[in-house]
Amino acid sequence: MSFAAVEPSQALEFRVRGRVQGVGFRPTVWRMARELGLAGEVLNDGEGVLVRVSGAQSRIAALLRRIERSPPPLAHIDSIERRRYSGRLPQEFRIAESIGGPARTQVAPDAALCGACAAELRDPGQRRYRYPFINCTHCGPRLSIVTAVPYDRATTTMAPFALCAACEAEYRNPNDRRFHAEAVACPSCGPTASLVAFGQAGAPRDGGPDAVKIVAGLIARGDIIAVKGLGGYHLACDAISPEAVARLRRLKRRDAKPFALMARDLAVIRRYCVIDAVEERELTSVKAPIVLLRATGPERLPEAIAPGLDTLGFMLPTTPLHLLLVDQFEQPLVMTSGNISDEPAVVDDAEAYRQLAEIASFALTHNRAIANRVDDSVVRVMAGRSRVLRRARGYAPAPLRLPNGFENAPDLLAMGGELKATFCLVKDGQAILSQHQGDLENAATLDDYKKNFALYRSMFDHAPSAIVVDRHPEYLSSKLGRAEADTRALPLIEVQHHHAHVAACLAENGRPLHAPPALGIVLDGLGFGDDGAIWGGEFLLADYLGYERLARLKPVAMPGGAQAVREPWRNLYAHLKAAGAFDATLSASGDWSALNGKPLATIDRMIAQGLNSPFASSCGRLFDAVAAALSVCADRQAYEGEAAARLEALAAAAAPNATRGYALRITESELIDIDAAPMWRAILDDLRQGVTAQTIARRFHLGLAQSITEVAMRLAAARRFETVALSGGCFQNRLLFESVYEGLCEAGFTVLTHADAPANDGGLSLGQAAIGAAHLMRTDMTRDGKDGACASASPAASFA
Repeated sequence: MSFAAVEPSQALEFRVRGRVQGVGFRPTVWRMARELGLAGEVLNDGEGVLVRVSGAQSRIAALLRRIERSPPPLAHIDSIERRRYSGRLPQEFRIAESIGGPARTQVAPDAALCGACAAELRDPGQRRYRYPFINCTHCGPRLSIVTAVPYDRATTTMAPFALCAACEAEYRNPNDRRFHAEAVACPSCGPTASLVAFGQAGAPRDGGPDAVKIVAGLIARGDIIAVKGLGGYHLACDAISPEAVARLRRLKRRDAKPFALMARDLAVIRRYCVIDAVEERELTSVKAPIVLLRATGPERLPEAIAPGLDTLGFMLPTTPLHLLLVDQFEQPLVMTSGNISDEPAVVDDAEAYRQLAEIASFALTHNRAIANRVDDSVVRVMAGRSRVLRRARGYAPAPLRLPNGFENAPDLLAMGGELKATFCLVKDGQAILSQHQGDLENAATLDDYKKNFALYRSMFDHAPSAIVVDRHPEYLSSKLGRAEADTRALPLIEVQHHHAHVAACLAENGRPLHAPPALGIVLDGLGFGDDGAIWGGEFLLADYLGYERLARLKPVAMPGGAQAVREPWRNLYAHLKAAGAFDATLSASGDWSALNGKPLATIDRMIAQGLNSPFASSCGRLFDAVAAALSVCADRQAYEGEAAARLEALAAAAAPNATRGYALRITESELIDIDAAPMWRAILDDLRQGVTAQTIARRFHLGLAQSITEVAMRLAAARRFETVALSGGCFQNRLLFESVYEGLCEAGFTVLTHADAPANDGGLSLGQAAIGAAHLMRTDMTRDGKDGACASASPAASFA
């Protein structure tokens, strides 16, 4: 007689940390455990999710594998800790009541409409048919509706909407995908959409299911409509109507900055753009960002959508309200931020009436309040990988885990920069990067920055032990940080701008705290240097604790200071004079037509006397100068980076055989300088020979990339590093980025690049946070620096 072996039973407790609350984690575990015939319970507490389970060892192991491999779509598991459990457990697996504790869980980012809800929305047999606020645990609003923690319905803007019996039953049923979906609603109990006529005091609302259809008809006839989205208002119009697009530009006072577009599906987008597999994955992801795509499809949209550019920014519908609207169009709609140019997007209904009535004739709005402004995120695929250019809806406030060595980093706050501002909290070994805030020079944006800072401090139960700021004395974020440190008697750490860029790239790529220095190549517009000059084309041998400046773009004057940023012809003239490539007797013949009629004698005096003409090693200003040489945005840039973006578009249109780059001179002294002087003479020769602007633009990009690679190789031969980190806003340029990346890879370097955090100043606070944490752990300032004394993250004396 033989007997089958009986597997012994055991009881274990799993502690799951990460983004595991409010995302359907407990019902997912409940279903998995019941399918495996296990006993026990799953519950929320202050640190995440607890799973207590008993049964056969193999089945418990199978449950753990399923949890790790198939979590809910919006969940993100940071860690799972396991230990034996000796308490009593129920015989049937259940979802237990939550228990208290300090707030250490994560508020999830807002998520785009999921496939199941989209199918319900279109199904006449469902009770939520054409309901503009359909959502479930796997999709819908999160950060945009949160008012406090813990995250439940009572602490969101859904609190005023009492659940009907049917929704309550779904909310309480662990077998339903709406189990504990805090924004669950239906036509009987939830928010309603309305059509409002602007410009009329106390204008009546036209609600009901017809509101969206009426709005579609208004857009089709050429109207501009304000649409209340997830994290702010949009302005929508027919993207194929040149008249509507031009009117929107004029009324919004947005001269040239590209408009975002929304289409109902990929088939519509493919009529205008080529989409590769990575881009398709991003467009259809739960994040649903705006994706910059090559505008090389068989059809064309009006030039005014993205003047002078070869890319279009497309997104798919992010909410059921948007889907109902765009479903009625065969063509895309403009779906740009609902604001006057340079202002933050409107979120308040009353403010929408005040600000947008001069632009839009009607509003498609609703009565669910937006608690927190969250802009649309923007990504671009470069070198086969999706890279975030603006990190907001769908991404924030998801944290980024700091690398090995930062596990015991103290809590701190990094204030970021002034343009494309973000702030960053460090807590529990993670960096919590805020959503994109915008430019703090705008008073409304600054107010929003302060409001969000208070919200994040509450959401993450955050009490910083130090404040980290950019070293620039006039950045508003730095002034706020200094005031905060003074008020709270906290240590203040000042970080050099480009060092923060390098550290952000190192941290994002998991570079350990004690790893050897890497070469950071940072190409951007402006940053305050150690010598008081403007930096912007830097080669720094750096780790988290310090850096050594090894090379740079050769500094050139910026006549007029900030005015030179707005008027590229000033940079052109300064570069030509520095290179000895300007001859006043020949200029009138048309060599440098952008300079005709300009006050060049005045500029000469300003540079000679050092009057408001700071010297800058800025890569951004070099791009401006080359653009002006080709009569691109020579007199004025309508938005930051316009000249560089148009120059990139020209280069992309060059003939395939235009592969020779202009030579730049590399000189070695105390610092290696990349000198553009030979390039200017070559450009002049090409202009005189009638070479196309497209070819000249491409040769500039390739020559600059080749010089960067050569400098990295020279430095590596002397300093023995193997890793290079690329950062700074100029690396948003696809041609420059891919040329530098490929050149460095071919030279044998390990190349670190940005993907989850922006290469531009939107990622600056992440680098500040990593540097600040490294210094705090080294100096133990949290114990010894409570008098609020300033600590500076200084450059290393040498890494030799």
